[in-house]
Amino acid sequence: MGTPFRELVGLCESLEATSKRNAMVSMVSSFLRRLRPEEVEPSVSMILGRAFPKWDQRTLEISWTTIANIIKRLTNIDWKIFIEAFRQTGDIGDATKIVFEKSKVKRQVTLLEKPLTILEVRRIFEAIAQACGVGSREKRERLVETLLGKASPIEAKYLVKIMIGEMRTGFHEGLMELAVSKAFNVPENIVQRAVMMRGDVGEVAYMAKTGGKEALLSLGFRVFHPIKPMLAQTAENVEEAIKEHGGKTAFEYKLDGARIQIHKRGEEVRIFSRRLTDVTASLPEIVELIRREINAKEVIMEGEVIAVGEDGSPLPFQHLMRRFRRIRGIEAVSKRIKLQLFLFDLIYLNGESLIDLPYIERRRKLAEIAGRISLTKQLITGNPEQAQKFLEEAVNAGHEGLVAKMLDSPYTPGIRGKKWFKIKKTLEPLDLVIVAAEYGYGKRHGWLSDYYLAARDEETGEFLVVGKTFKGLTDKEIIKMTKRLKEMAIEENARGVVVPPKIVVEVAYNEIQKSPKYKCGMALRFARITRIRDDKTPEEADTIQKVKEIYEKQFEKKARLA
Repeated sequence: MGTPFRELVGLCESLEATSKRNAMVSMVSSFLRRLRPEEVEPSVSMILGRAFPKWDQRTLEISWTTIANIIKRLTNIDWKIFIEAFRQTGDIGDATKIVFEKSKVKRQVTLLEKPLTILEVRRIFEAIAQACGVGSREKRERLVETLLGKASPIEAKYLVKIMIGEMRTGFHEGLMELAVSKAFNVPENIVQRAVMMRGDVGEVAYMAKTGGKEALLSLGFRVFHPIKPMLAQTAENVEEAIKEHGGKTAFEYKLDGARIQIHKRGEEVRIFSRRLTDVTASLPEIVELIRREINAKEVIMEGEVIAVGEDGSPLPFQHLMRRFRRIRGIEAVSKRIKLQLFLFDLIYLNGESLIDLPYIERRRKLAEIAGRISLTKQLITGNPEQAQKFLEEAVNAGHEGLVAKMLDSPYTPGIRGKKWFKIKKTLEPLDLVIVAAEYGYGKRHGWLSDYYLAARDEETGEFLVVGKTFKGLTDKEIIKMTKRLKEMAIEENARGVVVPPKIVVEVAYNEIQKSPKYKCGMALRFARITRIRDDKTPEEADTIQKVKEIYEKQFEKKARLA
């Protein structure tokens, strides 16, 4: 029959009830050992709050409004009960469980009825994702209704959490790597390297289960299978980067664009966003450029796409995002919004992984195959004055700042470390998530224009509010944002809406203050949205730990009241 879904649910309940990392890892490793091989990847994905592996391009395309309407139909309950449950728990899944338990409509459970299994849940998710064409929306709704109709209240709780991508057990991907290592007796560093190669811990868990250490050691990159990008920490200034990198480093322009991962085999080219979403169809001229210029049979490389004006100078980021979200009328919009590609790293070339090569060697090989495509402008120096002048040049040219890269640094997918630093002239903005919004005043009285901004707690997964702002977006952007927020609203009243943490925005601020107003004890002063980051996932938003670090760092230059 297969492992019942209720066993996975029981595990998630246990994870939610503890904050002890070792206990969590032990529970998950024990669970993974008991599974059949074909159940391992679906289970890992679901425990992490995903319907599919991270690299998988399939999506459920089910909005919260649709799920809410299905819950109403199944439970026949006054929706005020759900709203009250959500206010008390702050969790959509818990509120779903409560209304299922309070429902007056009892399912007719027979002795012959089979419980939901892990694989049955995955098969229904696949059917939802595959529904397309005329009547696809109705088909998806019927499948979700069938799934929730078979579920017990506690199963419904976690099905909803998986469908909206908001697990919140505190068990994150790093802990899953430890659990896989422990479950299948494979050294942790080998598991981590395999995840770097394949971009998904669920697939690695399956391979560890079926082939052990040897299977993971034999792993290589696969073209058209995106991997997580290497990430940079923030440096205060160029001097810090030079010092950390041993007295000399490579500075590159940090462009105000969208980071992309480019895969090519022969004439076939596919492009992935930093969220690992396939954006090939939105960038036809970039695809053609790569086909024409890149001198390699098989390659995985990284670059940055920027929107440019008639004179070649950078356009604001939001113009670029219109291209990335576009799936129709590409030809017309491409005439209005011109794109330029800059390359900056080479990960895989003609069957060979390059991630262990020094950065400077990867850059040299990239230049050899790039044809007439520009690489990001670079300066290698240990002189702070030269570096500062280079930073001024980057900013004056309309770019964000610099990235400093250690000359001998390997490429570490998905890892944020001190091998790379990003440096900006102004105070580093924060990427935060909108969790609620209120209607404005005056001409904005019908628009959701006041936004509550939250940072992610990396320990619990909870999003904690750190401020509120009505500044930064244009009227046109506010109208679009109002529509998006209403479509995903969990709760709506005369004042505004509460929404799941999905929309990431970049936020500038003057400083971080101590504040009893919010649970985290801090608040941003003079917060304003500088752009909408549709290229980032909520998991990539800045953490409450980072906000606290910035808050504490302020007192290196300021006095602190006792």
